[in-house]
Amino acid sequence: MKYFTAIILVFLYILTSCKDAKEAAAIDIGTTDTKWMLDFNKTDVNPIMTADSTYLFNDPLSNTAVRWQKADVFNPGAVVRNDTVFILFRAEDNPDAILGGRTSRIGLAFSTDGIHFTKHRQPVLYPDNDKFSQWDQPGGIEDPRVVETPDGEYIMLYTSWNTDVARLSSATSKDLRNWTKQGPVFEDANDGKFLDVWSKSGSMVTELVDGRLIAKKINGKYLMYWGELFVNLAVSSNGIDWEPTLKENGELLYSFTPTLNEFDSHLTEPGPPALYTEDGILLLYNGKNLSGEGATSKYPEGTYCGGQVLFDKNEPTKMIARLETPFICPSLPHEVSGQYKAGTTFIQGLVYFKDKWFLYYGTADSMVGLAVKE
Repeated sequence: MKYFTAIILVFLYILTSCKDAKEAAAIDIGTTDTKWMLDFNKTDVNPIMTADSTYLFNDPLSNTAVRWQKADVFNPGAVVRNDTVFILFRAEDNPDAILGGRTSRIGLAFSTDGIHFTKHRQPVLYPDNDKFSQWDQPGGIEDPRVVETPDGEYIMLYTSWNTDVARLSSATSKDLRNWTKQGPVFEDANDGKFLDVWSKSGSMVTELVDGRLIAKKINGKYLMYWGELFVNLAVSSNGIDWEPTLKENGELLYSFTPTLNEFDSHLTEPGPPALYTEDGILLLYNGKNLSGEGATSKYPEGTYCGGQVLFDKNEPTKMIARLETPFICPSLPHEVSGQYKAGTTFIQGLVYFKDKWFLYYGTADSMVGLAVKE
């Protein structure tokens, strides 16, 4: 009963904070300074996807049947194909393991309305007995972002988690079901200097073309915002192998950093694929509030909310605008319970579908939520 009461109190606190933030953001929308932002509302059907222990998978590592969706399903990437929304979601198997101690696999689901999804029975990307196992196990494959290339193929950027170092990796597919792993994206860059540097959350720059988000090359290169504590930029000729932008001293160039005493005081982490627009390159990102010194009192400590930041199209490492208040944050009971009880709306999948923007996000590392811009 004490646990339930605590959740309700946290829920009410966050609900009030988010209401205030949304009102503040709504005031900003009317100004010329924030005409570039996208505003979303959570759907009445929420969450749209939850864990399901009935799905079985024969794990090639243990050669045993595992309930690969038993613990959680969350943090999905999304694309539109043949008038259908496909999401590639992260699923974890063992509800008894602590946060970060479960094995993650990537599942595939489809929907003709963007809300009600049918899952494929088997995961489409998972740790295997292959040359990538040194990166992928035992933690697994996490947090996919997916983009369509100009030639109609797909690139997935995901986190390989061996419980030692998180490494941003890539995979490719022609049909969203059969994927070919390509390995860590920084494996060959700068003579491997950044291979063992913690890397996550690859958000490739896309452009809306004929109703679909397509990966865009600028000056012959794909661009990707990535990172966790800080947002960095990387470039690539093929979308698979990447080179990070660097300072003159050879260290990583931070394009966007946390803001002390604000909702993103702890970290700024890229969300779904970025958007190339007439105003600039729009990045929707995940901001986490610090715990203790430097945290804001506007939101509970440790809470993840969604923010928006705009970069210069001609100088993509240069930030030119930042939305001061989050446009989405935990406000529903399932967003402040589950694995991550501090509260999470972790934005990760974005599609343009039926003349609306659909934003898919993870809730407390446990379920999938949805917000829509009409």
